[in-house]
Amino acid sequence: MNARALLLSLLFPAVAFAADTITPPNSLVLDGVPPIPSAIEQEVGRYTESRAATFADWQPDKSGMLILTRFGDTNQVHLVTQPGGARTQLTFFADRVNDASFDPSNGAFFVFSKSAGGNEFNQNYRYDFATGDITLLSDGKSRNSSPLWSHVGGHFAYTSTRRNGTDTDIYLESPNDQRTDHLLAQLKGGGWQIADWSPDESQLLVLEYVSINESYLWLFSTRTGARTELTPPQPAGAEKVSYSQARFAADGKGIFVTTDRDSEFQRLAYIDLASKQHTWLLPNEKWDIDDWDLSGDGKHLAYTLNENGRSTLHVIGIAMLHGKMTAMPEPDPVFDPTLAASIISGLRWQRGANRNMLAFDVNSAHSPSDVYSWSPDAPGNAVTRWTMSETGGIPASQFVEPRLVTWKSFDGRQISGFLYQPDPKKFSGPRPVVVQIHGGPESQARPGFLGRSNYLINELGCALVLPNVRGSAGYGKSFLLLDNGLKREGSYKDILALFDWIKTQPQLDPGRVMAYGGSYGGFMTLQVATNYADRIRCAVDVVGISNLATFLKNTESYRRDLRRAEYGDERDPKVAAFMERIAALNNAQKITKPLFVVQGANDPRVPKTEAEQIVATLKKQGTPVWYMLGKDEGHGFAKKKNADYFFYAMVQFIRDYLLN
Repeated sequence: MNARALLLSLLFPAVAFAADTITPPNSLVLDGVPPIPSAIEQEVGRYTESRAATFADWQPDKSGMLILTRFGDTNQVHLVTQPGGARTQLTFFADRVNDASFDPSNGAFFVFSKSAGGNEFNQNYRYDFATGDITLLSDGKSRNSSPLWSHVGGHFAYTSTRRNGTDTDIYLESPNDQRTDHLLAQLKGGGWQIADWSPDESQLLVLEYVSINESYLWLFSTRTGARTELTPPQPAGAEKVSYSQARFAADGKGIFVTTDRDSEFQRLAYIDLASKQHTWLLPNEKWDIDDWDLSGDGKHLAYTLNENGRSTLHVIGIAMLHGKMTAMPEPDPVFDPTLAASIISGLRWQRGANRNMLAFDVNSAHSPSDVYSWSPDAPGNAVTRWTMSETGGIPASQFVEPRLVTWKSFDGRQISGFLYQPDPKKFSGPRPVVVQIHGGPESQARPGFLGRSNYLINELGCALVLPNVRGSAGYGKSFLLLDNGLKREGSYKDILALFDWIKTQPQLDPGRVMAYGGSYGGFMTLQVATNYADRIRCAVDVVGISNLATFLKNTESYRRDLRRAEYGDERDPKVAAFMERIAALNNAQKITKPLFVVQGANDPRVPKTEAEQIVATLKKQGTPVWYMLGKDEGHGFAKKKNADYFFYAMVQFIRDYLLN
């Protein structure tokens, strides 16, 4: 071979390789991520094409509804006028729409909320059906909550940080006249949430959220902004109480609420506004009531129980008997067997005293979220399916149903999680394991649809374990508080105990384990990579915290105190010293296995500095590290094109470091 031929033989393979790789979106900045072969896109393709639908609102005086689903790159608002009907897209933005709602008195327009580039500084907009015009209703700069409509309609309440960027104040506005937009009450803190309007619209029911185990209820005059505290703080030394999901009763004389007062779990209570007396409607439930809603006529209450991560939906009658609010059990809805072992959420009755249709979302391991309805007047308690979301053409039977597993941790406490296993007929021998850790930390891994991750199970033969370590929601408030402040290390010791459990499972390979998590799960992933490097092959950290002290310093001001309640106050020298001691950033020399770090540039929760500092440190010491930054993303990747490329890269990362 002459010199020219030798040169061409060396050059052409490189050119061919470059042409046979996936071009990343311009929105992504890559550092250390190798070219991804096009073959991965072809193999993974169908697993990226599932979509989900979630309920947004009922159409006033009609049977139609607004839903959120994705036809393009992000979730947008669609109108569905009948079960199984066409999903007519109404909004078209580069960024996802978070929610949408109708004025109860007027179906000529709806109001929706969205942010820009994932920054979570949500703005409210009005969409007019007659013209298709979209009008900005908020100031375009601050962080605003979605509107909460009055019962009669015509105006709504919302919260905003517009005054100083930190505190969440209450505003009132009529969307037909922006000149009506005005401050009702000036507040301190970022945890204020508007729960409901009184039936006569003279008061707002408002929740003051301090932490997941401490919150308070207030009444605000809609005329003057004057406030009345409904749930005063507990005496010094007493256990804190959490309230959530509060609603006025139909007569306005009391409120319904979920609370853990005098209980490990969130139970349904009725609070008489005159006496402040609590009446437990379902006193014997041993699981959290996740979601609930009161029918328009005030006679039915639908609720879901979170039973070890799975949902059950119930409907009861509500009535005042002998001066006491009483729950009158009715036959539960009879669901299609395909809804078993599902996650049910988004409960919403139609508005109006004469309308009795309940909407809800159902998500399961076999199907992404879809919208259903039920009515006590339906023959045979039948459930109606409104949407049929696609799964990339892959039959539902091909998706694995997880099983609940448990293991003992370092202190003898039982920890649980969900195990998704590949088909043993297709994959023999012990399988590599992906330990996927949820965020929050006050959240819960539940047996839902895995989307793209189904590829890891079905095609790569990986098992997935989704643990619920201490601090997870759903198992009682004592369990929820086990990781707070200086007890943080116990949560990742639960993962070490999981690694020990994996050793006892013949179908799992303890020598091929990857840690993977987002947000707080990213923090946990970094802690696992730091403390248990000998137990893993590699790790993937998505928008994770590398140092709690620097995170609290740089997170957005409106949420700083809310996070201090969970992690501890870095201004306390003892807490600060603890945070610095455990920080993955300060122990990076222990991270010896390859790490893939993914971050959104506009993340208001975990700022990009958390990713940048750990990546820079690992590069300096020579630990293999891939870094992917989404310039138009926030707390995780919301845009399909970015999420797809990240998944292609993760598949390559898994092949390089977990499987090989």
